Amino acid sequence: MNKKRILLKIGTNTLTKETDQISRGKIEDIGRQIAKLKDDHEFIIVSSGAIAAAKQFVKLEHNGEEINVKQALAAIGQPHLMRIFQENFRELGLFTAQCLLSYSDFEKIESQENIKSTINVLVANNFIPIINENDTVSTDEIQFGDNDKLAALTAALLQVDLLLIATNTDGIYTKTSIANGMRSTILEVSDIADIKKEISSKKSSHGTGGMQSKIEAATIAQHASIETWIVNGLKDNFITDALNNISNHTKIKA
Repeated sequence: MNKKRILLKIGTNTLTKETDQISRGKIEDIGRQIAKLKDDHEFIIVSSGAIAAAKQFVKLEHNGEEINVKQALAAIGQPHLMRIFQENFRELGLFTAQCLLSYSDFEKIESQENIKSTINVLVANNFIPIINENDTVSTDEIQFGDNDKLAALTAALLQVDLLLIATNTDGIYTKTSIANGMRSTILEVSDIADIKKEISSKKSSHGTGGMQSKIEAATIAQHASIETWIVNGLKDNFITDALNNISNHTKIKA
């Protein structure tokens, strides 16, 4: 049986549940859902959160605002983040593996093939790849995208069936509904130009992406004939609810 392959992108806001610390409860929630779905689905995770994980343990000079300090925080926090994933997932019978990538890896044919072959071997052996930007050598997602673009490039390279982006809203709201205080989700759209005019450039308090970077990611995925769903990762069971179509979320068609 061919399993449906899902690339799940989890941002810092989701992983911290909009606090200043990584939420073990949220990671357990994600693992519990994957465990339920693993008979019919393969999961590849692109996860932010290394800097947030580091800030639980250390405080570096300049308060973590300068880019080189953020890179150092990411280097400190990445092992802690992976340990939290590993501990919580292992209790659910799930195994994880770390993959660190940068944009330059997607520009070379040999690197692309290495990424695909490594991840395919991991998935075939029931390991869940957990991907993050290699922040020691690359700063793009630290500054701008909270791994949205990295997730889309990975999804396109691996030709996944679905790009699932977890954020802190029930998908994309119409501007009118936000203005009148009655938020209404755009449930489905084919032409990305139709939703670009509905979003603002405002970014979340902990992440660096905002909805603009998610639309850019969806554009990359659409060009690769991959559907993108933008779902509310703060809610429990957000993956299963989206797949069962019992939650409000935005589907951007392939």
